[in-house]
Amino acid sequence: MGTLFPIYEQTIPRAAKAAHDAGKPWVLDPVGLGIGSLRTQLVGELKQYKPAIVRGNASEIIALAGLWGLEGEAADLSRVRGVDTTDTVDAARDAAVALARYTGGAVVVSGEVDLITDGTTVAKSHGGSPLMSKITGCGCSQGGVLAVYACATDPFTAAICGTAVYNVAGTRAAAVADAPASFKVAFIDELYRATAQDIADNQLELEEA
Repeated sequence: MGTLFPIYEQTIPRAAKAAHDAGKPWVLDPVGLGIGSLRTQLVGELKQYKPAIVRGNASEIIALAGLWGLEGEAADLSRVRGVDTTDTVDAARDAAVALARYTGGAVVVSGEVDLITDGTTVAKSHGGSPLMSKITGCGCSQGGVLAVYACATDPFTAAICGTAVYNVAGTRAAAVADAPASFKVAFIDELYRATAQDIADNQLELEEA
């Protein structure tokens, strides 16, 4: 839901419906929810197609749950400021759980400590680097990583693995780079180098939703 063109008013709902009807997992990143009527309209329409994974920052997740009528009385789109969050990850916990219970999939709330839930269990994934917020598209590109994992396993496992590999790569890249440009290159390299054991070893906390 990043840069929107008029044709997306037709193609985005059609793509989501096709994936839903075919039983194929798809990922929703409601980036910038509340910026413009078309974006709000499209995200509202996508509710019926139940994404396998929803990924966003805290403000976007809270706004999405409100827009879909799952948490709170109404959507509070005023809390979203462009693509940046004005809320903490913990503040989005209830909204994330409500979204996951509705979709039957998983929700990822990105932040200093990422939160992942399937509506029953809440996982907190540690790692990453503050430099990740200095790279345009770093959060959005995570949606692609999550989608890759979603093609191979259930949504909750995919969401945990996709978040963990991002955190592993961010931590390792920050150890060798201290500025955005060099960090970006190192981050991509570390995504490539990460092994299954690296992902499994990343710090993760589990608790009941």
